[in-house]
Amino acid sequence: MTDAPKPSSSNQMWGGRFAAGPDAIMEAINASIGFDKRMAKQDIEGSRAHAAMLGATGILEPSDVEAIREGLLTVLSEIEGNEFHFSTALEDIHMNVEARLKELIGEPAGRLHTGRSRNDQVATDFKLWVRDQLDATEQGLLALIRALLDQAEAGADWVMPGFTHLQTAQPVTWGHHMMAYVEMFGRDLGRVRDARVRMNECPLGAAALAGTSFPVDRHMTAEALGFDRPSANSLDAVSDRDFALEFLSAASICAVHLSRFAEELVIWSSAQFRFVTLSDRFSTGSSIMPQKKNPDAAELIRAKIGRIFGANTALMMVMKGLPLAYSKDMQEDKEQVFDAADNLMLALAAMTGMVTDMTANRDSLATAAGSGFSTATDLADWLVRVLGLPFRDAHHITGTLVALAEQKGCDLPDLNLDEMQSAHAAITQEVFEVLGVENSVNSRISYGGTAPVRVREQVARWKDIVS
Repeated sequence: MTDAPKPSSSNQMWGGRFAAGPDAIMEAINASIGFDKRMAKQDIEGSRAHAAMLGATGILEPSDVEAIREGLLTVLSEIEGNEFHFSTALEDIHMNVEARLKELIGEPAGRLHTGRSRNDQVATDFKLWVRDQLDATEQGLLALIRALLDQAEAGADWVMPGFTHLQTAQPVTWGHHMMAYVEMFGRDLGRVRDARVRMNECPLGAAALAGTSFPVDRHMTAEALGFDRPSANSLDAVSDRDFALEFLSAASICAVHLSRFAEELVIWSSAQFRFVTLSDRFSTGSSIMPQKKNPDAAELIRAKIGRIFGANTALMMVMKGLPLAYSKDMQEDKEQVFDAADNLMLALAAMTGMVTDMTANRDSLATAAGSGFSTATDLADWLVRVLGLPFRDAHHITGTLVALAEQKGCDLPDLNLDEMQSAHAAITQEVFEVLGVENSVNSRISYGGTAPVRVREQVARWKDIVS
């Protein structure tokens, strides 16, 4: 007669259904403690709220509740003090915490899991973690927006070229360009806040998938954990990862904006443009070329954004074919979110630092603003407004004058009146008043336009929003 196999620690967690422990390969693929230990704080917060509710409803004795809640604080202290031993044999953060709690307080630890499952437990922990990350992202966006507002206010009347197709289009102001990014990151701020409202429902008490027969008070735990309400359907509660997908989607759109701005900073800081000077804090040199000052922070932001996009796609692929309710596939939901969150926060912080420290080179901006026939549209508008020409005729006349200026190697304001009148006899000396870049930007007074007065209005509006 042979001895029965001794149950492993993982086997004990699963119960009597399994006679033998997992193969090493199965243990490796099954364990998530290597990454989900990041949710230790949220796991303990959720368990303390759950224990308090079990006591308030009479499901557990007050002495057990007190022992559990105090023991959990000890576990958290050990984790935060790097004194906790994480075991892959115990699979995840939930089982690691519970096993240590049992070592500390004994039998009452086994009662903590009454009325819940790891399915609703992990959904609650993950929601708490993502909610914290949404709050951190909000603060990161607010800091970046404030830095942009400072730049916009300082340069509300500094002229620079506006581009389409990266070709000179019309003069704008530095402040107007900075405010464009305020609007973009402002929409990101709105998405983050909106996502937080929508995800703020508590899964705890949904148990494995069908709820529980214990008389739990889900409203109590929801309130204790800062949720607006408990989730209304137990199947959905444990199946839902929309909150993680929505965070990644909002992060991906924000990442697009960060990458576009990073690209402009790379271009603007080049010797060919010299629009901005980045501080030494966010630049590096070359190992061989002593003259180099590389915009590495901007380039790294531009590259790291791909990891956020990848995380978004990866989690959508994990979730796309899953039936209700919980499947082990959903263990693969966290690493992508953790990585994306880390890179988003790093990119926001780096961009905020660059914007705060960068110097706009006003003279270079003004020189570039006056090149490339940037006031051609102003000339066409003048022909329509003053001479009453159809816009298509004005467009043709302006194009003729641009071609003439190109032949002469000069810009439109350098043409004399006779040359202007060669394209249309009714043109008067007054036309030269609209051809300067300063006149051009000051004339763009429509709401949302580049005129300095409008830029300052928008700066004031946004200061009120983010104050």
